[in-house]
Parts: sequence; C-alpha cells; structure tokens
Amino acid sequence: MAHLLGAEALHLEYPTRVIFDSVTVGLNEGDRIGIVGRNGDGKSTLLSLLSGRIEPDSGRVTRRRGVTLGMLDQADTVDSTKTVAQAVVGDLDEHEWAGDPLVRDVIGGLLGDVDWNAVIGTLSGGQRRRVALAALLVGDWDVIFLDEPTNHLDVEGIAWLAQHLKRRWPAGSGGLAVVTHDRWFLDEVSTDTWEVHDRIIEPFEGGYAAYILQRVERDRMANVMESKRQNLMKKELAWLRRGAPARTSKPKFRMDAAAELIADEPPVRDTVSLTQMATARLGKDVVDILDVSVSFGDKLVLEGVEWRIAPGERTGILGVNGAGKSTLLGLVTGAVEATTGRVKRGKTVKIATLTQQLAELEDVKNDRVSEVIGRYRTSYVAGGKELTPGQLLERLGFTSAQLMTPVKDLSGGQKRRLQLLLILLDEPNVLILDEPTNDLDTDMLAALEDLLDSFPGTLLVVSHDRYLLERVTDQQYAVLDHRFRHLPGGLEQYLTLRSQGAGSADARARDRGPGGTSSSLPAAGGGAAAATTASGAPALTGAELRNAEKERSSLERKINKLTGQIDTLHHRIAEFDQSDYVGLGALTSELQTLEAQIADHETRWLELSELLD
Repeated sequence: MAHLLGAEALHLEYPTRVIFDSVTVGLNEGDRIGIVGRNGDGKSTLLSLLSGRIEPDSGRVTRRRGVTLGMLDQADTVDSTKTVAQAVVGDLDEHEWAGDPLVRDVIGGLLGDVDWNAVIGTLSGGQRRRVALAALLVGDWDVIFLDEPTNHLDVEGIAWLAQHLKRRWPAGSGGLAVVTHDRWFLDEVSTDTWEVHDRIIEPFEGGYAAYILQRVERDRMANVMESKRQNLMKKELAWLRRGAPARTSKPKFRMDAAAELIADEPPVRDTVSLTQMATARLGKDVVDILDVSVSFGDKLVLEGVEWRIAPGERTGILGVNGAGKSTLLGLVTGAVEATTGRVKRGKTVKIATLTQQLAELEDVKNDRVSEVIGRYRTSYVAGGKELTPGQLLERLGFTSAQLMTPVKDLSGGQKRRLQLLLILLDEPNVLILDEPTNDLDTDMLAALEDLLDSFPGTLLVVSHDRYLLERVTDQQYAVLDHRFRHLPGGLEQYLTLRSQGAGSADARARDRGPGGTSSSLPAAGGGAAAATTASGAPALTGAELRNAEKERSSLERKINKLTGQIDTLHHRIAEFDQSDYVGLGALTSELQTLEAQIADHETRWLELSELLD
C-alpha cells in the first residue's frame, strides 16, 4: 500500500504531563482508522500533530508529496458573516456545484433542513457544525481527519455519513482517521483501530467490535502474566523477611530483584467501576399517557399519544430534532401539561432525569467534588462494601487529586460522571436519559451500560447513539408526524420510515435541495423501498427479524401471565360476597384493566405475526 503520511518518534508534553512519548504510526492508502481512548489521553492532539496544526517537541511528521488533507476539529471555525451557500460551495455558480454528484449528496445528507441563504451567525450550534462538516466533505481530499463528526447529527444523519465515507473513495485509496464515541459508527467505517492510552498508540485490526475482542484477550493474557508475577513477588518478599538481608551480598541481590519486580508493576488502566445504588420501590402503576395531545399556541407538537409505561420497562425514543421528544418526556415528568387527554402517575413513582445541560451542578459549581458528595451521606454501601465519598468517586474514575477540584474546573466527561452519581444517590425508580453519551469516552460508556443493565427500575432513553439504544433498551419508539409510533423493527425500521417520507416537513425538507425546490438529492439513510411480504407488510431481515421474534415471544409470555391472572380473578369474583357492591366493583374494574391489557398485547401479537409469517 502507498504511504500517505506518518509520524516517527513523536514526543509531546505540557508542563503538567507527557501526552506522547516516542510514538510512531503511519497511514496508508485505503486505511480507515477509528481512534479510541479515554478523554484527555490525547486523541484530538494526535490528529492535530498528524495534520501539522501543532508541532511535536521531538520527532517528525512526514507526508507524501502532493497529498491533500482536510480536517474537521471540535472548534467552531466557520465564518459567522458568510451565508450557508458561501461557506459550503464558495462563489461557485449553482450550475457548477449542482452538477457535481458529490456536492449534491453532501448537501442532501447534511443540510436539507437548513436555509441555503441563511447567515451562519443566525444558525444554532448544531446547524453550524453540520455546515462545517459539509464544507469539508465537498472538498477533494486524499486524507480526511474527523474529530467527533457525529456530534449534533441524528440517527439518520449518522447513517448517511457512514455510507458517504464508505463509498467516498475507491477501494484501496484515500485515508480516513476519525475520533468518535459513537461505537456503531466506528464499526461501520473503520477497518483498523488505534487506542490512545498511557502516552502510546496501540493498533488493533478491525473496527470497534474486533478491537473489544482483541482487548479482552490482551487483558486476559495480562492477568495471567500478572498472576504469575504476583506469585513470584510473594515468594521473593517472603524470602526477604527471613534472616538479616543486609549481612551478605546474596540477600542484597535478592532484595534488588524483588524491588525491580515491584517497580515494574504496570498501572491499572481501567479503574472505572459504576455500582448499582439502592432504588426506591416501584409499584405496578408507573405513568399512563392516555390519548394525549400537546399544542403550544397554534403549533401542534404531539397528537393522540397512547403510552402505558410499565414497571421495569426499557424504552428507547427516536425522532429528529424538534419532533417532540422533549415534550413527550415532559409529559412523563410532569413538566409539560397535556392540552387534551390525561396523564396518570403511580403513587410510588420517583423520576430522575439525566439532562444535557448539567443543571444539577450549577448550584455547586464552586464547591469541591468531595464536599458535594459528602453532603449526601458520610458512607455508602456499594457491592457489599462500605465506601467513603472519596472511595465512591474513585470508582467513578476520579483521581485523589480531582476530589479537591472545584466542580466548575472539571472536564466535560468528569462533570457528566458526577451528575450521574448525584442522580443515582437520590435513588430514583424511573430514570430518564436525555442524550447521555455527550462528553463520555468509550470506556465510560461501557461502564454506564453495565450500570444500566443492573438498574431495576424503569429506563427511558433519548439518544442518537444507536449502539447505546440497542444495548440498554428492549424496545424502541419514534415520534413521527406528531404521533408516538412503536418500532418492532428497531432503528432499521425507523431509518426506512424516514427515507420513505415519515416525519412530515422534516423528512420532505431533507429531500429538497437548497432553496426548497425539489431535487434528486438522496435522502439521508436512503436506499431502495423496503421489501414487502405477500400481505403487503414490510419484510423483516437481520436485526429487524430478531427484534420482532423477540418481541412476539415476550408478548406470548405476557399474554399467558395475564390469562392466568384473569382466571384467578374470575374465581375470586365467583366466590365473593355478592352483596358487597363496593368490593365487587373494585374486582370488576381490575378485571377490565387486565382484559384491556391482554387485548392490546393480542393486537400487537397479530401485527407481528403478519410481519413474520
């Protein structure tokens, strides 16, 4: 493979720490590199070094003559005085850029809902980010560096970007390096993975899934070697405790050997450990949203929403920005009032929300981290062990020095971890996560998912991270055309619906060219129309099929359980004192509720059977 660029013996350090020490890497034609690592370990710095934006203290970066490189960094570098058109295509006339399939594809995939003539300064932060990404992708580059490109993209935008990058260059040509916490995206676009940690760059073959498999095997082998080392150390130290080591040269030699073993012990890399806290008891009634519509003035946001949230339910919620997801969550928490319909909440429900704004930390921003946690309790029981506030924070990845740091001086990822811990210490039984992956690296995301696996309450997740949604939720719903729609086929079904026009004006805007005129621009996440079964229902394949089969099996178990409860209730009514009208009325009401539930499950079972059979 032809060499594109590389780095040899790079060394970079700041006054307080060394970032890289004698790092050598290379990027060849056809390489698609995903870069992972903990926040602060140097992922973005690596891209800046390789692109020439910053110079190393020693070592060198080489680039093949004539190689062009484009980079999207996390800083907002778009000129706020330009229009969207000027930022993306410059001064080219419309007939010039409109005839370029690459330019049309990028505009259709990223800017379908952005006013082509709007001034950059008037756009939201997410829109500015998409303009910057579009301006990069319309260029002709041999190498592209992307630093968190999926930020501010929704599920279909991420799917479009992955497909664009996969078909952008012919096989075996071009080079890509991407830093992102979106693990689905990493698996889609990368053929190799670089892990940045402990001042080095460790290469792995394959995307994120292959990287995890290799890392687990590496850690297993390291544990075996460490176990042998520990046994040897114990023998050496036990020998040193016998006799007077200072009397002969031989004991001194043995002491030096033992000291060398101890000094060479590698640091523990993955110190993050999230542990389930106690959770308030949750009764059988959680939140019922019954035929609810919400309007703000003349603007209809939600219409005819029917959602009975069950104890232990784990639901992912999808929808484009502005579709009404936050309004829906507001109905659950009580922050939003229904315009029509009604919302019922169980008496034991205790709801907590992990928001994007870090509002929980605003009142304590000037306090030290240890002081904030110490106000809750003086000790905590986690994993069967009693921990001090400091020990609990250390299990969340905080170092001893950071415990004395004011909250306002923490990094984004550290604030996110502290926010989550404060919420868990309040012991909710309904947990709402609104874009929980912001500012978290892949290791912390894995730890968060491990925690959520053991969370016994009800979990509602709004996220554009499809890996997280498929990992921690059992079912997905979408807000489409003001309606709340179940997705038995999961995220693939959502993308298919969006490509077919679901989502009203938002979807149609994506299919229109700049200025609102109809064009042949492909929709994000587009493709051919979904195949159908003989009955006319969409055919399911792959993950959709497995999800549908899983849901149907779950419904069958629920129907059998409800049938047993109804039979028991019939016997109770038959044996009940028929003169006790109040008691009979309560039993009858309970029977009607169970029959309504079983009717809903049977209807859904029939829908799934039509798709599967």
